[in-house]
Amino acid sequence: MFARHFIDSLDFAHNGRELRGILPLTEMPRLQDMLATLEGEISYFVRGLPDKDGKPMLEVTVEGLCQLRCQRCLNGFEFPVKLFTRLQLADAGELDEFSVEENDEVDCIAADRHLDVTNMIEEEILLSLPFAPKHPIGACNSVIEGKSQSDQHPFAVLQGLKDWPGLKNK
Repeated sequence: MFARHFIDSLDFAHNGRELRGILPLTEMPRLQDMLATLEGEISYFVRGLPDKDGKPMLEVTVEGLCQLRCQRCLNGFEFPVKLFTRLQLADAGELDEFSVEENDEVDCIAADRHLDVTNMIEEEILLSLPFAPKHPIGACNSVIEGKSQSDQHPFAVLQGLKDWPGLKNK
């Protein structure tokens, strides 16, 4: 059984706490829609600290492998997940004032006394994935009539229309 971790984000950051662990992909339901298989794990490390201005923040490191579903052939392919994110903690009023132009290296999230670490990590993974995951060009294994998509001419299907009875004399 998997135990979810909840933290008081401000207390965690102010006291320089650290949390590390391994999350099975089966515990991330929003991510599962993009996966070809649910096998695999993601390791994470969350560290609380003040930023250069003394404001509380979280550093999140995530690593692992997952099987994404290719949007060309619908088969799975291995996708490495490796990300490092800095999340500045702010109350609801400060979120509106946070400007991306000021600091493009740090994102801002709402401070939470009951922050679900699994949900936060799942969100960071989802934000890092490609919009339409695909194999590299030419690597898809989709097969149409014994030929791969990359070997078949794009208009080859139209060749069969020439032999239709109603189109022979036209």
